Amino acid sequence: MSRIVVIGGSGHVGTYLVPMLVELGHQVVNVSRGSAKPYRPHYAWSAIENVSLDRVKEEEKGTFGQKIADLNADIVIDMIAFDLNSTRQVVDALKGKIEHYLFCSSIWVYGRYVSVPSLETDPVNPIDTYGQGKADSEAWLMREARLSGFPATCFRPGHIVGEGWVPTTPQGNSNPEVYSRIARGETLSLPNLGSETVHHVHAVDVAQLIIKVIENRSSSVGEIFNAVSGQAITLRGYAEAVFRWFGKEPSLKFQPFDEWLAGLEPEFAENSRGHVVRSSSHSIEKARVRLGYQPRYSSLEAIHESVQALISQGQVESPSH
Repeated sequence: MSRIVVIGGSGHVGTYLVPMLVELGHQVVNVSRGSAKPYRPHYAWSAIENVSLDRVKEEEKGTFGQKIADLNADIVIDMIAFDLNSTRQVVDALKGKIEHYLFCSSIWVYGRYVSVPSLETDPVNPIDTYGQGKADSEAWLMREARLSGFPATCFRPGHIVGEGWVPTTPQGNSNPEVYSRIARGETLSLPNLGSETVHHVHAVDVAQLIIKVIENRSSSVGEIFNAVSGQAITLRGYAEAVFRWFGKEPSLKFQPFDEWLAGLEPEFAENSRGHVVRSSSHSIEKARVRLGYQPRYSSLEAIHESVQALISQGQVESPSH
């Protein structure tokens, strides 16, 4: 078994990933700032090594990469590198010292699409700083894999859901009140014809893909994989499903995009715009064929579990029938 360092292992995906790695017999080191707690309890959290590092501060001093290298990992899973400088600092320190480096990218490397579902071989076209940082890191890592043999794999999660997070809603934002409005049977406004798409993935399925990347190293080094559910869902279909979960007949209205955006709460409008403009839809055929990846949850199943957790926590109103 391997010594695996997970940078940002206390986050949403790490909540599922770290216990899975421990159960497989790996020696796990979780590197985090020490402030976040996993969303779900598990004995594995008392069986791992925890290292407290503030990435931003260490990078400013130029010491973060070396401190990761000093942990003597066989495999490094980097969940929280957001730009090329951050990625390079770690990778330059790890060259010649590890068997595998896994980089958590994002479907945000895509902006708009020519064909759907998008493939990993489609040209990236990020439309914001976050997506550009991930795309720059991916491109550099794949070049390093080809030219110097650095054992890198990139994976692109979609809209991650699971206990502890508010799923991206049918309005394309993270406002839990959207679900409460549906629970009350209020009319929900959607842009255009509601045909835009969102592509969720349960955190446990991202963790599953990571493990399959590790277990299929010869098929995954030097490659990029989409990490999403089997199918994207339309905003309209998503909204109608949630109404029915709550025992309500769907009540929807449709507005031109700009008019619709103007009617949203200001703090959520930009979030909504970003999701609707991208209208994400991605293929997982490559991961299925090369890695045997088979998502445990469909988009709606993953969202349903998350919404149930939000109801239990009092963040979303219980449905009244």
